[in-house]
Amino acid sequence: MVRAPKDFKFLKGWDNIGLILKVYGLTLLFFFVFRLILFLTGLENMDGLSANSRDIINAFIMGLRFDVVISGYLLLLPYLLLTIFFIISGKRHPFVYKTIFILTFILFALAFVVCAADIPYFNQFFSRMTISAFQWFDSPVFVMKMIIEEPRYWIYIVLFVLMSFLFYSLLKRIISNAEKKPLVRRRIWIKVIFSFIFLGLMFAGIRGRLSKKTPIKVGTAYISDNAFLNQLGLNPVFTLMQSYLENLDKRNESIALIDEKYAISRVQEYLGIDSVHAYYPLYRQVIPDTVSTTKPNVVIFIMESMAASKMKRHGNKLNLMPFLDSLALNSIYFDSIYTAGIHTYNGVFSTLFSYPAIFRQQPMRESRMLKYNGISNTLKKLGYSTTYITTHDGQFDNIQGFLSLNDFDRIISEDDYPREEVKTTLGVPDDFMFRFSVPVINELHTSGKPFLVTFVTSSNHGPYYIPEYFKPANDNIKDQAIEYADWSIRQFINMASKEEWFPNTIFVFVADHGIHKKFSYDISLEYHHTPLIFYAPDLLPESRIYTGIGGQIDVFPTLMGILNQPWINNTQGVDLRKQSRPYIMVNSITNYGVIGKEFFLIVKQDGSSKLYKYHQKSKKDYSWQFPEIKKQMNEYARCNLQAFQFINQNKMQYIE
Repeated sequence: MVRAPKDFKFLKGWDNIGLILKVYGLTLLFFFVFRLILFLTGLENMDGLSANSRDIINAFIMGLRFDVVISGYLLLLPYLLLTIFFIISGKRHPFVYKTIFILTFILFALAFVVCAADIPYFNQFFSRMTISAFQWFDSPVFVMKMIIEEPRYWIYIVLFVLMSFLFYSLLKRIISNAEKKPLVRRRIWIKVIFSFIFLGLMFAGIRGRLSKKTPIKVGTAYISDNAFLNQLGLNPVFTLMQSYLENLDKRNESIALIDEKYAISRVQEYLGIDSVHAYYPLYRQVIPDTVSTTKPNVVIFIMESMAASKMKRHGNKLNLMPFLDSLALNSIYFDSIYTAGIHTYNGVFSTLFSYPAIFRQQPMRESRMLKYNGISNTLKKLGYSTTYITTHDGQFDNIQGFLSLNDFDRIISEDDYPREEVKTTLGVPDDFMFRFSVPVINELHTSGKPFLVTFVTSSNHGPYYIPEYFKPANDNIKDQAIEYADWSIRQFINMASKEEWFPNTIFVFVADHGIHKKFSYDISLEYHHTPLIFYAPDLLPESRIYTGIGGQIDVFPTLMGILNQPWINNTQGVDLRKQSRPYIMVNSITNYGVIGKEFFLIVKQDGSSKLYKYHQKSKKDYSWQFPEIKKQMNEYARCNLQAFQFINQNKMQYIE
């Protein structure tokens, strides 16, 4: 017992932990220097009106977090090698230290190459290093000539050489000193326990966040209104590796369904575009006959898994959604609306930005976040504030970073709620989110600006949590969750009706996606069929039901038509009150579908397809009886999907 304190004296004799900690400190210092140089060379990107010293400090602190992640990854193998010999051997092995030195130097030299190259790359493209930086490497001679002939690039080559030489010298000194220190003998079980504890700390650093749901992401760095400072906090090795992994992901593969030029021309016909813009193929300037002198507030509910099939109007007899059923009878209701994809990120993206889903592609992925002329950008130009509120982790699906880039002023998520109110991995219950939001909206109202608030609910998704104070009528937990989600929305509307801003607010209800039912085609219609409700008892007193085919991608243009404000439509959506669609596309992981008034076409990944009369729930393939209809429907989907990809790849999705 007397000798125990000597055994646990901090770091003394801990060859593996002490050495790695010193190298950690060294690498973080070098990454800081690269970030500081980037900051100094990019000062012209600073906006004095939106950045202050606190934002700058926070950006460097965020950078430290990302640097810890990369240092952890690169030091993991050296630590494991060092630890193995530390535990099993009773003496030092010079070849182990030499191996650790060579391995560590090579790994970080490669990292410093990326950091040095990232500075001119960022100053040129205003983007941290990604795999797209290598798109010209099919012409290496051209690239090398361009670098050699540009003197300013030599500055960064010299910077890399100097930094690598300095790192080499300091690293060698650290490892040499560690090798020369006297060996302290310890019991093997003590070595194992403390080595594993430190390994756990390394993994925590690599993960970058303590949240259970998702590790650190590119979007985590978006913590201010200043785009330069948001990117300053990133580590270019992180963004490069992230983009490389996403490039390997089949979800992000490019599609080749039809000729791009033909697709664009056909989509222009579908959308009724007569006068084609010289550069933006979907550009339409929309000027209403009578511009409204008032600007109503907008509150959008993107409801988790809220399939239309759960409503009484669509045949459900369990009375699961009595409140939404009542709203449908006292609102503008669209009967045949379908979600673009099967994931929440599809629902958020397509609702707010009016573009379709493409198979497995994640449109908000970290390595290539694009800015769109979506609802947030459009309303912001009209003087609106923009707020996004969800129950859970805002980093999930990189939504927070993507929406911050796309002109959402504020993102409220799990970190903003009291910890005791977080009940599951999906965060707080829906009704708590709504109760929490009312004071927030009141504050937005007092600013004097109209506001856009977008809610994304989650209680209608497992793991299910039903608060004790809610008493469901059904026994099945999934049905109870639907009841609770509907009840929560009722509570919010009841609270909102007592506030000053309620009479001048339009409430929009749509699902991110639906749910799968037992009867289904290869693409589940119930997974895509969603309610779409525009509710504003003081502004839209006359209820009306539209039965035409439409999609989630039409929510934004239809809302703009209701607002009666001039705007630029640069999307694939239409105002469903004024323009009809022959079909709408839906997308699963590998298949796509096309829905019309009578037929439902499903096209599989292998190219095979079937045509169904879905209202009859028929499984008969009508392809042979109606080949022309099948051809038209298939072409409609292929052209729309190919056009979206073309617009994204050529950066035609955003107009200043």
